[in-house]
Amino acid sequence: MSTTTLLVRQDQLATTRLTTTDDTPLADGQVRVRVESFALTANNITYAALGDMLNYWQFFPTGEAGWGIVPVWGFGTVVQSLHPAVAVGERLYGYWPMASQAVLSPERVNPTGFSDGAPHRAGLHAVYNHYLRTSTDGLYRADNEDVQALLRPLFITSWLIDDFLADQQFFGARRMLLSSASSKTAYGTAFQLAQREGIEVIGLTSPGNVAFCESLGCYHRVVTYDALNTLDGATPSVYIDFAGSVGLRQRIHAHFTGLAYSCSVGASHVGDLGGAGQLPGPRPVMFFAPAQVKKRHTDWGAQGLNDRLVAAWNQFSTAVSAGPQPWLVVQHHAGPQATQALFATVLAGSGDPRAGHIATLLPG
Repeated sequence: MSTTTLLVRQDQLATTRLTTTDDTPLADGQVRVRVESFALTANNITYAALGDMLNYWQFFPTGEAGWGIVPVWGFGTVVQSLHPAVAVGERLYGYWPMASQAVLSPERVNPTGFSDGAPHRAGLHAVYNHYLRTSTDGLYRADNEDVQALLRPLFITSWLIDDFLADQQFFGARRMLLSSASSKTAYGTAFQLAQREGIEVIGLTSPGNVAFCESLGCYHRVVTYDALNTLDGATPSVYIDFAGSVGLRQRIHAHFTGLAYSCSVGASHVGDLGGAGQLPGPRPVMFFAPAQVKKRHTDWGAQGLNDRLVAAWNQFSTAVSAGPQPWLVVQHHAGPQATQALFATVLAGSGDPRAGHIATLLPG
């Protein structure tokens, strides 16, 4: 058997190549998983853009200097097992390499899942190392795997952003400014924030996405990037930056003199990503979802956190799939070449904002 992998040049994300390698025998305690479907979104571009800063390249090392594997969320099936507590045929949800197969070393196995105990992942955050058995996963539904792969990790981030801001009493502000308002993570955040009494949610986007953002029904107002000066800059506000655009961040900080907090989340504008030097107002702070997970795990316990997430996810996933014209339109891409082409498309930020891309490196 062999494994096909999409490699990405770490310092030039548009440069990719496909490799196929023969599978090596499993060691005792390992399992081999066929990666059957995964989402490819701007979230994965953020993983690549911030790969060195936040250690995303370390999850699935290539052994080749300068080349990395972008992690993806999705589903796989165990096809070979040398672990007594993990059976062939088990279906798993988790964090995979962009490859046709993955080898895991299960540890801390329990009825809900396990963690990958591979030595190179020991120092990485536990949230990304955990794999869930779909047979016992409270968020899993067999009839909407595509929606789960596309939106579940993004929505959990969105839910945690909303929870973090509420936990901080919105830093004294009542107006939230969300860049890249058409992105999936921004939408999930706006969906949650819109349920907060007294919070105004403003979506910032390009002219071509205004109608789409307005159709989502969770932005109180949608403003184009070139019309920022129509908003009162003195009003206390929180900026939630899903774009990672240096130029936009500079304009936001310069115009909004009442900015109470600047939260950096994503990097959908990779070509404009980087430091902005000295900025007026508060220093931008990178939001790291696992830190809020850890806090709420301490506050509420594992079951309390899970119950809240399940309830919120069920509400959100129903909303995005409802109606005669659902917000999310799933598109499938099968095979190595199709996945490679899709990565280039997502990196370029082109395509229909309603589209959700599900890929696999397995042949179509």
